[in-house]
Order: sequence, then C-alpha cells, then structure tokens
Amino acid sequence: MLLTAVISQSMAILSTSAPALAENKLDSEPFTIARQGSFFVGGREIKSDALSTIPQFSPQGTILVDQMYVHYQVPLNPKPYAVTLVHGCCLTGKSWETTPDGRMGWDEYFVRRGFSVYNVDQSWRGRSAASPVAVNCAKVGKVPADSLPAFISAGREGAWPLFRFGPEYPTAYPGLQFPIEAREEFWKQMVPDWNYSMTPPVPSIQGLAELSQRIQNTVLISHSQSGIYPFQTAAMSPKGIAGIISLEPGACPAPEFDMTNLKPIPILILFGDFVETSEAWSKRLQGCQSFVAAAKAAGVRAEVVSLPDVGLYGNSHMLMQDKNNLAVADWLIDWMSKRIGSGGSR
Repeated sequence: MLLTAVISQSMAILSTSAPALAENKLDSEPFTIARQGSFFVGGREIKSDALSTIPQFSPQGTILVDQMYVHYQVPLNPKPYAVTLVHGCCLTGKSWETTPDGRMGWDEYFVRRGFSVYNVDQSWRGRSAASPVAVNCAKVGKVPADSLPAFISAGREGAWPLFRFGPEYPTAYPGLQFPIEAREEFWKQMVPDWNYSMTPPVPSIQGLAELSQRIQNTVLISHSQSGIYPFQTAAMSPKGIAGIISLEPGACPAPEFDMTNLKPIPILILFGDFVETSEAWSKRLQGCQSFVAAAKAAGVRAEVVSLPDVGLYGNSHMLMQDKNNLAVADWLIDWMSKRIGSGGSR
C-alpha cells in the first residue's frame, strides 16, 4: 500500500529566519513512500521479584529486556542497500530526525534520495526499555547501594566543548555550522544513558547483527558512542552488512582487532571540523588512523576522512544536525556510490 507523505515543517520553523525558510523549501515538497513502520529486534526474558516497589503493581513477573526499537521508511524504488542510523551517547534516534532549528534530518533525506532507512533507539534508551530490577533491588535493601548500575546524563556545560560547539560553554567557534540559536531544542534531546552499566558487548550490538541479517543489505551509519558498534557487529557476524560509516567514533577498534570479517566491507571513518582544538578528539582521530593503517595492511578497504579536507567546513560533533547537514549527506551518498556501487553485500 502506497503512503503519500507531505512533509510540512511550518510549526517547527516559525522561529527560524527568512534565509532558513528559503533553505528548507525542500521540506514542504511532497514525496511518496512505499511503506513505513516499526518493530523491535533482540531482547531476552527475565523473571524477577523486583519489578516494582509500588503496592499497586506486583513485584513478581516476567519481562523482556535488551530489545532495540527500529523505525523504518522504504521509498517506492529503493536502492539495493539500505542505511541504518545508530545514535550516540545520551541521545536517541531523534538525532537523525528534524534538526533543532526545524530543517530536514537525515532519516528523511536519505529516503528522498532513494534509500530505505532504519533508525534505531539503542537498547535501554528511548523507546528501548531499561530494566528496573537492579534499581529496585537496591531500593528495598536486597543489595547494597553501591551495586546500583551506573548511568549518566550529559550537562550542557560539559557537552558544549565535547560536541565541539566551542571551547567552553556558551562560546561558539567562528564559522560553526551547528545551529546554536536553537540549542535549547537540542538540550531537550538529551536522555539518561545506561550504557556504562552494561558489560560489553552491549545488547545493541546483538540487535544490530539481527537487524542487518533481517534487512539483508544495509550500511551501518554509527555516531560517537556507537561508532565502534558496526565493527563489533561485523566481528559477531558480517551477514547483511554492505558497508560501515562511523561518524566521529568515540573509539575505533585497536590495530590488533581481528580484521577477518571486515575484508568484504567498505569502511569510512568521518570527522568534522575543530578536531585539533580538542585533546580528546585529536587522540580519537589518531587512534582511528592507527586502526585504518592496520586494516589496510590486512586487506580491508578502510579510510579516514576529515570534512575540511573535502571542502566542508565548520562541522561540529553533531554533523547530522549542522546547517550543512544535507551537503554532508550528499558527500556520504557519493562515497557509497563509489565504494559500494549499486549492489552491496548480502
């Protein structure tokens, strides 16, 4: 059944400037998709007597944990390989949707460019539920308080330099592409992050392996915290992975990583601008360069690219939301057409 979607951003962009309205003209153009929907992958059952500490709800029962939510859209005549979008720390799949200042996000743009798009919420994040068991056990004294799982939320003061909006909150870098005038909307996207209470490999990796095999042919596009996930997913199983694009990974695999399953998979590791201003990001770039050198020596088609080197400037860590986000997407689409071509791997 065909679903015609007319995308109207009028409410979302009331506060934007006239130039922004002109740039977003494409947002109001209708486009037709074949289908859209959502489902979950992964998950496991657990039985517990610590599901609740509220008298109205029984503490005993069976629940599912570790599942991963997936939303998808498929265009009328899709390319032979899809793209799967995997968000980073303290965020959800919203990262890839409408930008904080109301412009088109990648989840829509890639569909308009002919790709089937799968957008996930990592396990224990967003619409992928967390388990209350460990917290409830500590609350009722079954386990000591210091056994509580670790989880974090990123404050804006710390996120500002880490996301390379500027050297310190709230000063912006000259030429920054991130829409800092809409920063309050961005802060609303931040959610608590349970990843640091999980023993690697985190359940999202199993979810990505299952999803890739279900799609049969997809490019895994990861970001920041999830940057290393496609490599770990391929190590688990390369089935269905047509390519890997890791955007500003928080860490790349070590040079001694087992490259066997990566050899059929084209790999791109992409960084934005202002990397040299950050000691943390400079080290991460160096680590990724070391990995790519080892991967190439093992026969893997891998490369590291910095956007300023290809003529795209001012990009923050949130390059999928920057004002030139569609230009970055176009560059990635061109990369995929050259490295993966019209087929991919099944």
